[in-house]
Amino acid sequence: MLIVGLTGGVASGKTAISQILREEGAYLIDADQIARELVQPHTATWNELIKVFGKEILQEDGSIHRKRLAAKVFSDPEQRNLLNQILHPRIKTEMNKRVKEIGQKDPNAIVVIDAALLIELGGHREMDRVIVVASTEKQQIERLKKRDGVDQEEAQKILSSQMPLDEKMKVADFVIRNEGSFEETRRRVKEVFQKLKNIAFQRRDQPEFKRPAI
Repeated sequence: MLIVGLTGGVASGKTAISQILREEGAYLIDADQIARELVQPHTATWNELIKVFGKEILQEDGSIHRKRLAAKVFSDPEQRNLLNQILHPRIKTEMNKRVKEIGQKDPNAIVVIDAALLIELGGHREMDRVIVVASTEKQQIERLKKRDGVDQEEAQKILSSQMPLDEKMKVADFVIRNEGSFEETRRRVKEVFQKLKNIAFQRRDQPEFKRPAI
């Protein structure tokens, strides 16, 4: 089994890349989706978020208002750290569980872990390979404005709160530039996935080793 971390800047196009990788045959584990599942109303994580951030982060139906919570933490590093301390250990536990289940079902699997904070939280050190998705700052801002309905200033603030893309690319085994046409991006993703398949194939002949927990 080959464990691949997929990350990049906000609104860099990770979702589109992860879907192409899935079409090519990868198993996908989405950290953001796990986070959504963990904060369903009346779960332990939901209770802890309310205790720390207050009931103002709730919508009328009791679910977490993600944009409201994001607004709280993006402008305050201390609040952001609190959020990570609540969510990250629980996300890691669920990821490990899913990786184990995939490995039991398909020992030769290529598992892609899509995680925005993979590098910031040190998870890249536990991956076999790391893919960083890159876009221009202008593209990221335009996508944020279109996707999240934020203005230029808010989009810029979100970008500024994240690790610079250049720093992320320093630890990448593969960089996928999602700056041109969709077909150009698809070709690059397929090229990267073929290299991952080759790596996974070569490792099948190696002695089994104990994989560290993610």
